[in-house]
Amino acid sequence: MNFPFYIAKRYLFAKSGNNTINIITIIASFGVIVGSLALFIILSGFSGFKSFTNQMLDYSDPDIKITAVKGKSFLMTDELTTLLKDQKDIKAYSKVVEERAFLQYKQRDYIAFVKGVSDNYVAITQIDSTLKVGQWLDPNYINTGVIGYGIADKLSLSILNFSEALQIKVPKAGKGLILSESSAFTSRDIRVSGIYTGLEDFANKYVYVNLALGQQLLNYKKDQITSVEIRLQKGIDPSLFASELQKLVGNDLNVATKAEFNALTFKVLNTERLISYLIFTLIVIIALFNVIGAIIMMIIDKKQNLKTLFNLGVTVKEIKKIFVLQGFLLTFFGLMIGLTLGSILIFLQKKFEFFMITQSIPYPVEFRVFNFLSVIVTISILGFVASKIASSRISTNFIEK
Repeated sequence: MNFPFYIAKRYLFAKSGNNTINIITIIASFGVIVGSLALFIILSGFSGFKSFTNQMLDYSDPDIKITAVKGKSFLMTDELTTLLKDQKDIKAYSKVVEERAFLQYKQRDYIAFVKGVSDNYVAITQIDSTLKVGQWLDPNYINTGVIGYGIADKLSLSILNFSEALQIKVPKAGKGLILSESSAFTSRDIRVSGIYTGLEDFANKYVYVNLALGQQLLNYKKDQITSVEIRLQKGIDPSLFASELQKLVGNDLNVATKAEFNALTFKVLNTERLISYLIFTLIVIIALFNVIGAIIMMIIDKKQNLKTLFNLGVTVKEIKKIFVLQGFLLTFFGLMIGLTLGSILIFLQKKFEFFMITQSIPYPVEFRVFNFLSVIVTISILGFVASKIASSRISTNFIEK
């Protein structure tokens, strides 16, 4: 067995005659355990939240969206229709019109987005599976709508209330002096047939209506739309498909993937993850000062033993290596205990859902090998550096005094 490793292991597990050193060693170990546990749980939490966000975006956003480069709308020409139908990688596509609107219900007002969609829109997203109450749009009843739970809550609105309609007002495009409300807005009364749920921003954003009603509200022509939303076949790379489709549709239209038109959301998540990682790494660094203290105290306590080893021919370099290995082993065992506890807590949360975001949504966590390895690498490197700092105290003069 390697001599420095053998001595380091003996020093680590052997109880010191000085109780102060034993207490400092226990505190140092506890700091490493808590630090690695916290860092792993934070990274697992962000991984779970990112997966949860992706899942929620599947309910609200298509794989691909085509919009106009200039202006808000464009015409769905026969050429574009034929082009989309010929793409074997497209599972379904839907014509969409979307615009900001004023909502009014029983003297209550709210600003949201009215979104007119084709009859096959449920094939594009999984929006129908998020319905809290009621049902999705029926093409036979054009003056109906599906609203977000947040909008319904703010307007105190219930579904299928035939005594009071939800009024949607969309500002008319144009210039000039506004003489009356009718000249400024296009308005329609609808009955709410369903209420959907989802992330807070999404649940506060949309009123879904039939495409024809949406076009009437925006004073659009039959083929005039604001976007085409596309669902791809399974296994198709959205980025690669979007790049190829962009070449086919030309420069007047923009083709974007879900990741691109939700770039801000993912950027915020990644930034928060990085900042949290750095903060908890700083906490681990502070905890490792206890390791440095414990090793220095051990060096002082074992000074006579070190002098004996030195006289027997052990070099200063090998003696330093003993305490570097001791500090590294102390860090490593604390790291393994912390990761074990963290993994257990992650699996318990996934199974029993102890912590909740809302009454129905558990806080998402996800066990990932990358997070596991990231914590191991981070704390192992920091532990090794801390041990090197502590062992640097050893010199020939120190041993012979």
